[in-house]
Amino acid sequence: MQTGATMALRKGLQRYDAGKGWSGPIATIEADDQWQSRLASSFIGIDYDNWRVAAVLSKSSTAARIGFANGDTGTLPASAATMGYRKTGGSAFSALRAGDLIVVKSSGGSSYALRNIPEVSGGMVVESPHSGRIYAMQGGFDVRLSPFNRATQAERQPGSTIKPFVYAAALDNGMTPATMIVDGPFCVYQGARFGNKCFRNFGGAGGSGEHTMRWGLEQSRNLMTVRAASQVGMEPIVETIQTMGIGKHEPYLSTALGAGSTTVEKMTNAYAMLVNHGRALKPRVIDYAQDRRGKVIFPKNWKPCDGCNKKDWDGKPMPRFAVSGKQLMDPITAYQVVHMLEGVVQRGTAVRLRDLNVPLFGKTGTTSGPNDVWFVGGTPDVVAGMYIGFDQPRSMGGYAQGGSYAAPIFKDFALAALADRQPIPFSAPKGVRMVRIDRQSGRRVYGSWPGTDPKASIIWEAFKPESEPRRTIREEEIKPIKTQRRQGPATNKASSGRSDSDFLDDRGGII
Repeated sequence: MQTGATMALRKGLQRYDAGKGWSGPIATIEADDQWQSRLASSFIGIDYDNWRVAAVLSKSSTAARIGFANGDTGTLPASAATMGYRKTGGSAFSALRAGDLIVVKSSGGSSYALRNIPEVSGGMVVESPHSGRIYAMQGGFDVRLSPFNRATQAERQPGSTIKPFVYAAALDNGMTPATMIVDGPFCVYQGARFGNKCFRNFGGAGGSGEHTMRWGLEQSRNLMTVRAASQVGMEPIVETIQTMGIGKHEPYLSTALGAGSTTVEKMTNAYAMLVNHGRALKPRVIDYAQDRRGKVIFPKNWKPCDGCNKKDWDGKPMPRFAVSGKQLMDPITAYQVVHMLEGVVQRGTAVRLRDLNVPLFGKTGTTSGPNDVWFVGGTPDVVAGMYIGFDQPRSMGGYAQGGSYAAPIFKDFALAALADRQPIPFSAPKGVRMVRIDRQSGRRVYGSWPGTDPKASIIWEAFKPESEPRRTIREEEIKPIKTQRRQGPATNKASSGRSDSDFLDDRGGII
């Protein structure tokens, strides 16, 4: 998994950086007679595709002489450094100076070709949702190029990856996945000095009418999220975010869209706890430590699993691990969120992962700018989180989105590290009620069953006891309801004989 995570993140960084030109030297040293010791003492190196770190010792009009930490020297022809230099627009070769530390790859003999380290960076964590064990961690392109661990040290805005916890608070405060929420203009008056603050969907898209909470999460609609947050109140939302270990954020509506800051490790652990039915997990990279006599001294109160390694079954009950960790979230709420996040992969912003053909949940994220792109999610056994962004935050370009750059990193990781795993479904805690609903209207359906098509209108939805929709519709009634939503209540009211109240949310209204 570590190899898979390393290669997937590097590929993702290079995918974004492709075609943008040379990003410049890694560092600089004095190109004097002590260059070898200076290069060796910099501790800068790389372990990727036979690339090597070299120092530019001198340069002519046709080639540069380069040296390596072991004392070897070589030649970098101008023809092997023709990529553009993004800072000046000229060629990379023309920008080389004596003392520059660069990355090269052998092209035969003592001749080398210039290679580029992506200017953009990021971090990735892979964790077990059962124990909190960290399977893999990658804090950048290569730790020998930069010791800064972006997986644990980089405080970044999580963007839309925070939305599942906003909706979790809403689920704990009377809403359901089938609650209808208006995707429409939403403004907040901030006083005479600042006036109105009006929110908008990604890309400036306007509203599209009323939809279920599930649809709003699947399509990552900002207007629906802030409307739900306003209805619930930001205090319980920031409390949920803090309880799940993401961070202590201010109770502002912008927090519901990811305006706070956190790390990849914290976000990955929070998603892992959703899969763990809301039970606490503590990320760990050390399983246990023993003293010289073999006694386990870390963690405290460690106990061996008697009978776990027996060659044959002795007829006695199978050893069971005791449930550990504090219950941080209602287990049904946690499952409802995971179940909705499965829809993000099947129909939403992470649909490019659907062809992996295994049970997956997850959420993409794109911050303002966009400065960072995110994906957090995984399978019932492996949860991964990652972001891409510049170390000094700046726009990645309006085309950059979590679904187009971060989600493919998870896909590459899954194909490399999880391809041979038996697919298993997400488990539901006791008390969950699975009800057939129309995912567009949120109404309960009878007389028909969900199909295998991910775009099917009828789906299974998870509800808490006594919270499922009371009103039901037959399959043949779904089409008229959708037509009514397109035409407006007045048009269909006359033809169907129904009142406006027939098209309100089954739990008492539309928010």
